[in-house]
Amino acid sequence: MEEQSRNGHHQQNFIIIDSNQVRNLLSEAILIHHLQSAFSNKTIHSPERQTFRINSENNDNNSPPGTLLLMPAWSQSPQAPYIGVKIVTSFPHNTQVAMPSINASYMLSDSFTGRPLAFIDGTEITHWRTSCISALAASYLARQEPHVLVMVGAGQLAPYLIRAHLYVRPTFKKVIIWNRSPSKAQALVENLSGRLGSGVEIERGVDLDEIVGQADVISCATCSELPLVHGGVLKPGTHLDLVGSFSPSMKECDDEALARARIFVDCEVALKEAGELVGAFGRGVILPQDVVGTLAELARGEKGGRSGIEEITVFKSVGSAAVDLVTAQLIYEKHVQCTSD
Repeated sequence: MEEQSRNGHHQQNFIIIDSNQVRNLLSEAILIHHLQSAFSNKTIHSPERQTFRINSENNDNNSPPGTLLLMPAWSQSPQAPYIGVKIVTSFPHNTQVAMPSINASYMLSDSFTGRPLAFIDGTEITHWRTSCISALAASYLARQEPHVLVMVGAGQLAPYLIRAHLYVRPTFKKVIIWNRSPSKAQALVENLSGRLGSGVEIERGVDLDEIVGQADVISCATCSELPLVHGGVLKPGTHLDLVGSFSPSMKECDDEALARARIFVDCEVALKEAGELVGAFGRGVILPQDVVGTLAELARGEKGGRSGIEEITVFKSVGSAAVDLVTAQLIYEKHVQCTSD
């Protein structure tokens, strides 16, 4: 029999929520709305994540090392009485043997008692929260009626980003996918063909500079350490969504793209961790104060979004433990509701 906990929640048995259950519980509409509302909750504590390099003996000299990231967050507010910790591993060389490069797990506990509540597929949390955060940012920063979406990267996150961007901007007519490996890009094109809604064409891009020049919105999700998007070919009015880099050595665009743009970040940690920004600061191309603000400030109306039809905008995300926590909260509470109905 269930007991009543002192924070008002019924105690449930410890549960495991796998990737299929997460996908069944979430939608872009539900999560984006939840995230937007959650930015009004200023009681979530999320210290800077800890990052450790894992030097695998199986790596050759040309492969980047593995990375272990620990991302804790907690809140004792009635809106989110939880503690959460995400454990993430990033091994870029995994893609060479058809394995995911990023894996994650998530532990959710009661913040008043410390009692473990759920173990959730953290990779699925990462895919959903990252894509929906990017889409939420685009709802403020992208033009109202974009037609061409360019997806740079064809990994696990790419289809989530594509679907989320199409949800907040349903005017897209074409999606172009580019990847270093043409076969991976083509496989994703074939996988998504006919699944993005009527009137949306999807194709593989060949020349990245050429397709970037066509784009109204560009979303990048790669582990690149060399700039892929060149600012000189961006057309006026483009929105650039940078997801991949989470360390100073990584970068997905060049300095010119940042110099031409009005820049927002998902959280202030991006000013220390995002390779694009850190490098541009060091070279004096832009200053930290040139970053206009965070997504939370956009969502709360404290900062304005796009200011003109020809303005180039950039949103750089590195991942936030606070956003992980509110995403895990939604998954857990919806699971409990579904199993108790």
